[in-house]
Amino acid sequence: MAKTASHSFGDTQTPLLNMTIGDCLKEKATLHPDHPALVVRHQQIRWSYSQLLEQVDRLAISLLRLGIEKGDRVGIWAPNCYQWLLVQFATARLGAIMVCINPNYQKSELAYALNKVQCKALICAEGFRQSNYLAMLEALAPELAHTHSGAELDAQALPSLRHIITMGKARPGYLAFDWLMGDLTAEDSALLDALDLSPQDPINIQFTSGTTGNPKGATLSHHNILNNAKLVGDAMGMSPADKLCIPVPLYHCFGMVLGSLLCVAHGATAVFPAEAFDADSTLKAVSEERCTALHGVPTMFIAELEHPQFDQFDLTSLRTGVMAGATCPVELMKKVIGKLHMEEVLIAYGQTESSPINHITLRDDPLEKRIGTVGKAGAHQEVKIVDAFGDEVPLGERGEICNRAYSVMLGYWDDPQKSAETVDQDGWLHSGDLGVMDQDGYVQVVGRIKDMIIRGGENIYPREIEEFYYRHPKVQDIQVFGIPDDKYGEQVCAWVMLRSGQQADAEEMRAFAEGELSHFKIPRHFHFVDNYPMTVTGKIQKFRMRELMLQSLGLGQG
Repeated sequence: MAKTASHSFGDTQTPLLNMTIGDCLKEKATLHPDHPALVVRHQQIRWSYSQLLEQVDRLAISLLRLGIEKGDRVGIWAPNCYQWLLVQFATARLGAIMVCINPNYQKSELAYALNKVQCKALICAEGFRQSNYLAMLEALAPELAHTHSGAELDAQALPSLRHIITMGKARPGYLAFDWLMGDLTAEDSALLDALDLSPQDPINIQFTSGTTGNPKGATLSHHNILNNAKLVGDAMGMSPADKLCIPVPLYHCFGMVLGSLLCVAHGATAVFPAEAFDADSTLKAVSEERCTALHGVPTMFIAELEHPQFDQFDLTSLRTGVMAGATCPVELMKKVIGKLHMEEVLIAYGQTESSPINHITLRDDPLEKRIGTVGKAGAHQEVKIVDAFGDEVPLGERGEICNRAYSVMLGYWDDPQKSAETVDQDGWLHSGDLGVMDQDGYVQVVGRIKDMIIRGGENIYPREIEEFYYRHPKVQDIQVFGIPDDKYGEQVCAWVMLRSGQQADAEEMRAFAEGELSHFKIPRHFHFVDNYPMTVTGKIQKFRMRELMLQSLGLGQG
């Protein structure tokens, strides 16, 4: 008898929205004009929906007068701030395409991003952490020193860039953001309303961080991200009564789609604790603003739970939130539900190329589903798991997770070859992640195709080893990856973070696994660390760990 294939469909009862992001914001400002829309604590900003729309339109009309038109690319390079949010919605009102630039980018990365998508304007902070943005721009475009404020830039290294708008003070070659925020007339609003925009228009470019090669610009439409925000919010049970604490970065889909846009789609209040993640400011924001929802990646929740004054914060207002970006350890999920009072916390999974969520757990799912899987196909999603030949594998067997839906990107900007490699001719987005689907349609992510370790012909999945070691009472976190080996092809390596005050060595770690794990799965190398190399979104960079481990073992880059 043929086995049931790993193929499932999400709920389709709730119809998809057919509107632009600007229309959605206008609708909420009409329905809830005086309801709190935005709280940016570190900038003392508190705006209602009508105030937010007015600020957005003031910026949009100024950008229009500056020559920014539908389809033009506008870069935003800044940590979390109210200006970022205004750019997000103002570009949507215009039909311009907002390009999210990683706040940690350095000079060469910035130049690549701006030139790849031919940004016409860049809106930027003066700097972030140790990075001086203006110094980098002036090194890339020395012509700035001889350009009058308001005049178009003509820089050899940045040939498409015409305007740089700084969130700081005006200076030669730059426009000041505050200067753009002029008065708004009824005629201005009518002009914006008259623009010919479609929900299918591209509206956002997100650079995906690859482990090799240059980042690719995933291009997303109003329809892609507005519906993803709406449907994830539906799964959370969001309404105007909710306040969502958003410590994740805006430049990434987690912040701008599942954060600010999700709140607008539901008329809820978006609360930003700080310009970048900080456990203390996040816990204070939840406590003092009485937030009902909190987003984060697992490393953020760990930092919050281990805050030395954790017990002094009143977090009883919390009920839900999304944990995404990495697989959640079982013990962490139990603490989030118990100590953070997030009984309805959801696990979500997807990719930037899917706007970003295509799997999610439900609020009333059994605990074992919420701690052991990433949920099942989200609303209006179709999911399958395939083998190396593209054929669907039977339920319970490993394969690559693929999805097809409204949320799949329009493609990578100016890269048809990479687009075709990622989204096949039938519209299936190939994730590169390995998963297993159960009989109820729930999917467990078991690793990445590229992360799989092949030692002496044995396929080893790092996630399995990591889950085992989370049971060790001294282990706070562990990351497992492969490094080259002349005899076996690869050897298993583990980087371990111990709990505060604990000590252990490799011999103890190996002894813990004796008789529990197959000998070839027990890591050959253990390395004890205080932190991991990470992206700004909190994703752990195993490729960087591999490089550092090879260097420490004197093996070069392998």
